Amino acid sequence: MVVIPAFNEEATIGDVITSAFRHADLPVWVVDDGSTDLTKERALTAGARVLSLPFQIGAWGATQTGLRYAHKLGVDFVITMDADGQHDPMSAKHLLETVVSGKADVALGTFEARGSGLRRVAWKMMGLASGLDFRDPTSGYRAMNASAIKALTSSAASMLDHQDIGVLILLVRARLRISEIPVNMFPRKSGQSRIFSTWRVVFSYMIHTLSLALAKRQLRRNQPSKQRNTLA
Repeated sequence: MVVIPAFNEEATIGDVITSAFRHADLPVWVVDDGSTDLTKERALTAGARVLSLPFQIGAWGATQTGLRYAHKLGVDFVITMDADGQHDPMSAKHLLETVVSGKADVALGTFEARGSGLRRVAWKMMGLASGLDFRDPTSGYRAMNASAIKALTSSAASMLDHQDIGVLILLVRARLRISEIPVNMFPRKSGQSRIFSTWRVVFSYMIHTLSLALAKRQLRRNQPSKQRNTLA
């Protein structure tokens, strides 16, 4: 199924759902992250099923809510995508084919051209701190199989605040295979990134993310070599 976390996305959610139905041909579940606008109503009108949270817990918390529900239903494959219209649903089949065919446990949709100066600096620092080499580590456009769904509904995953490098580290440590698949993305139709909006916000985000990455890397170094996971 398709899981779409959404917070105050009434302007775009209807079109996103309609396009997801047309190109992915899968059930669509919207996790309404405590929206104060008509996101829930627009999602229902477009034909999606909606899980409503009583208050906002953030994009990753909302995404994990959807993954937990998918796990409860015994769903084998999930595609996660944003509600702001950036992710092109036409690319969903390429992500899904990668995991359905068994080539990877997680297919990470990448679109490097979207990287602003702020974003590219952040990506570079994440890679250096974590030891992971992903071209677009903050992308929320992903397809995953049941093994990945199980890993991302664990208590360890619940301690994360964002869906970026911490999630990827968790997946790698679980020995799951991640493939980066080039996808098409559109300019944001409304609003702005909650993370890459200003240098101040980016600085706060990076302090948190880099601390997590460095802590995980140090933990890995302190483990016996036979227990270590190989980081890409």
